[in-house]
Amino acid sequence: MITATDLSLDRGAKNLIKASTFTIHPNHKVGLVGSNGCGKSSLFAAFLGELAPDSGELTMPSSWDIATVKQETPSLTQSALDYVMDGDKEFRQLEQQLEQARAANDGSLEATIINKIDTINGYSLPARAGELLHGLGFLQSQLATPVKDFSGGWRMRLNLAQALISRADLLLLDEPTNHLDLDAVIWLQRWLKRYTGTLVLISHDRDFLDTVIGQILHIEHHKAKLYSGNYTAFERQRAEHLAQQEIQYQKQQKEAAHLTAFVDRFRAKASKAKQAQSRLKRLEKLPDLAPAHIDTQFTFSFEQPEHMPYPLLSLTDSRCGYTQANSDEQTIILDKVNLTLVPGSRIGLLGRNGAGKSTLIKSLAGEIATLAGERYCAQELKVGYFSQHQLEQLHAPSSPVEHILRAKPSMGEPQARAFLGRFGFSGDQALSAIKTMSGGEKARLVLALIVLEKPQLLLLDEPTNHLDLEMRQALVMALQEFSGAIILIAHDRFLLESCVDEFYLVANGSVADFSGDIDDYQQWLNDDKKLTVSAAKSTSSSALDKGPDKKQLRQQQAQLRQKAAPLKKQADKLEKNIQAWQAELAQVEEILSNSEIYQSEHKAKLTEQLKRQAELKENIEENEMLWLELAEEIEQIMTVQN
Repeated sequence: MITATDLSLDRGAKNLIKASTFTIHPNHKVGLVGSNGCGKSSLFAAFLGELAPDSGELTMPSSWDIATVKQETPSLTQSALDYVMDGDKEFRQLEQQLEQARAANDGSLEATIINKIDTINGYSLPARAGELLHGLGFLQSQLATPVKDFSGGWRMRLNLAQALISRADLLLLDEPTNHLDLDAVIWLQRWLKRYTGTLVLISHDRDFLDTVIGQILHIEHHKAKLYSGNYTAFERQRAEHLAQQEIQYQKQQKEAAHLTAFVDRFRAKASKAKQAQSRLKRLEKLPDLAPAHIDTQFTFSFEQPEHMPYPLLSLTDSRCGYTQANSDEQTIILDKVNLTLVPGSRIGLLGRNGAGKSTLIKSLAGEIATLAGERYCAQELKVGYFSQHQLEQLHAPSSPVEHILRAKPSMGEPQARAFLGRFGFSGDQALSAIKTMSGGEKARLVLALIVLEKPQLLLLDEPTNHLDLEMRQALVMALQEFSGAIILIAHDRFLLESCVDEFYLVANGSVADFSGDIDDYQQWLNDDKKLTVSAAKSTSSSALDKGPDKKQLRQQQAQLRQKAAPLKKQADKLEKNIQAWQAELAQVEEILSNSEIYQSEHKAKLTEQLKRQAELKENIEENEMLWLELAEEIEQIMTVQN
């Protein structure tokens, strides 16, 4: 387990964590949260041995293998699949040893190594790597693509897959959802729920935290404190703690005021001097309590527009896409788009990565011209458009204050600084150059500039990518009070479910109303995947011949169902066994989370529980791999018949 005792961490002259004590037990899933700059990444560096404690101790098993996501990816000619497989270092070492044994013509050693590879399920590694890549949004055709051909965001997905496939005892994930779309986030959620090692996760996505983790390690006021339960449970516990802290603080303030008044009134009187001195000593002994407050406070809101046209914006039979530079050649992404936005419209866009969601928002914003159809825009419509390239277009040498004054010259510097304070830019932060700022600070400035314009329409493309939990909550509150129209693309499920009333699905070159919620969308993704595989196989088959007649087709379908039936029965049995083992594992880990079991008198019970925990983890891991292989085989069989 990981044990911190009076741990203090500094970065240069900055104190991050002071005298904090906590314990993370094996196989627990912990969410590490706190405001930007509080020390989360520094604590990760300490776990990795890259940052030594300034005082106190941080201990963890020396035998543990630790995996984390690389921040840089070299420009390699190696295929995506091989690159991900490199994450299983034990397999790669055995693979190398096997080559050496074969080169030396050592049959005995070769057999020993083959057995070792079989023991760690090494021969299923390519299938598991492919499954990870599919889950993270890669197409089958991309598995053989060289790493160097992928963009930065997709390379980060490769790094994530490489970390996930490792045999690590401890998995450290720092904002793993930042480069993912909603589809991949949903898949990663499911994968991490099944993960049986120890997980420490930094995330600002509260729904993701609620689904995956069972404890929260919160850093606030330089203290790291561990809470039981998911993020919602943590918020409830923290609110209760803050309420009690505020009661105690107000009580202390009242007592201090009373004692101070007595001392000030009677200090000079000889008859009361003794009592005054006694109260003065009591005043000095009062505990040092602070008023209850939350670190990152944001209080912004979207101001009421001066007028509200009806409708605001519409696309009629529109074709969205791009015209090639120096050419009339068109790339059509979406066709026959019909969408009308009125005050109060609150729309969330769903669809796979690359389906055209951002293209639609750019067309609505007027960033790209529609290729056909009609785009209607109300007179004097102000559009608040947020996208990642808006962050890149900020003037790097300028300060936030200069950006505000440039956007609204009538505002004086004191008013500009007060306005920026609502977005977390206090003191010298408001005067710092943009080039020195983090992604989160740039995102807050872009939001501030949008609010300044008093827009009637908000077009938001992944606005939360760099925002911490407190700022995300402030954005949710502001969007809920906004009286205009909203179109939102986000991988943050909590933001979507809190701020939109209807969903539109962008898929297969069209935009259509989606009558369902995120759970229904998850089911749509599963069904669509099957249809895509089926269509690909059908196209391939029809290219070879005209296909069998209906009678032959029915016979083939019956044969395929008959072939899949025993595999499905076996997969169902495995799934039931896995669920039973997972339930028992949860009970064992509950016992191991109790500190009393680590006392000497419970040594025998501890040994028994640790042994059972290891057995259950091994059973789950082995049978999950078998289940995945069966599921893939069944899917291949069933998609052929479609």
